[in-house]
Amino acid sequence: MLAFLVQRISQAVLVMFVISVIAFAIQDGLGDPLQQMVGMSVSEQEREALREELGLDDPFLVQYLRFAGNALQGDLGTSYFYGEPTMAVILDHLPATLELVIGASLIIIVFSVPIGVYAAIRPQAWLAKFFMGISTVGISIPVFLTAIVLIQLFSIGVTVQWFPSDTAWGQWLNDFFSTEGGLPSYGRGDNLTHLFGTWRSGFFSESGLMHLVLPSISLASIMLPLFIRLIRAEMMEVLQSDYIRYARAKGLSAGRINFLHALKNTMLPVITVGGVQIGIMVAYTILTETVFQWPGVGLMFLEAITRSDIPLIVAYLMVVGLIFVITNTVVDLIYGLVNPTVKLTGKKA
Repeated sequence: MLAFLVQRISQAVLVMFVISVIAFAIQDGLGDPLQQMVGMSVSEQEREALREELGLDDPFLVQYLRFAGNALQGDLGTSYFYGEPTMAVILDHLPATLELVIGASLIIIVFSVPIGVYAAIRPQAWLAKFFMGISTVGISIPVFLTAIVLIQLFSIGVTVQWFPSDTAWGQWLNDFFSTEGGLPSYGRGDNLTHLFGTWRSGFFSESGLMHLVLPSISLASIMLPLFIRLIRAEMMEVLQSDYIRYARAKGLSAGRINFLHALKNTMLPVITVGGVQIGIMVAYTILTETVFQWPGVGLMFLEAITRSDIPLIVAYLMVVGLIFVITNTVVDLIYGLVNPTVKLTGKKA
């Protein structure tokens, strides 16, 4: 375990070094920072003096070493727009994004596992074919289109008349999809609970949960079809293995075989893929947060690009890269704990 941790930490440091170099190198392509810091009335001499004071005329290596030294101390610069340290701005927006990712992950886990297992156990059933067909369609639909459709169907303030209103059931469905039965599609809601100081969560208030429903479903729509198909494929492969045939020959019940023996080994590759996808979802929240105006780091990053807030852009890339590194390391640890036959060094036991 210790050797594995040392190896993974070394790899993480190398990956973060590469990310920091790339993030710092793209600054020159994002524009001149002085244009965001000073007004048009500032003379050229004052601009040159400020450039020299900030070290913008120093060689790239000198500037990077200064940036890396500050980053190791938790200082990733000051946002031009907010006038605050970039880490403070990111930490202020990060809870909203994590809340959205957790909500989407819960939806994925709750629905993908039973649907995928059912589709593997009964592949010829009409319901299994229906789920697989829906998953195929779901993979093909971009997240922003899913978000817009959800807003049109379920959002407060959007009245639709999809069904004939001259019948009782049609009027009931129209009322359900109308303003009175709708869900909020903007912001995080009211009465957010303070956790860990300045961090706020909507999980503990009715308003927060109601605001979380549509964005979470939208974000989950990216990964849910993928996980359904992955679990089905892995489950069907495991069910054809020799030890499953042996378990059947011993007379074990179908439930014990499917859910105790087969499902456990099915989840090993799912855990590996799932850990990577969690990091990807943090990046995918950009589109979801933009459509629903969810005040997370994705919307913050998009606004930073619009404002040419270079320090905030670089800090976002560093933080997202760190999230990827941490999730991959945790996934490797979980993989070794779930499957004791695989040592964390990568060799079979």
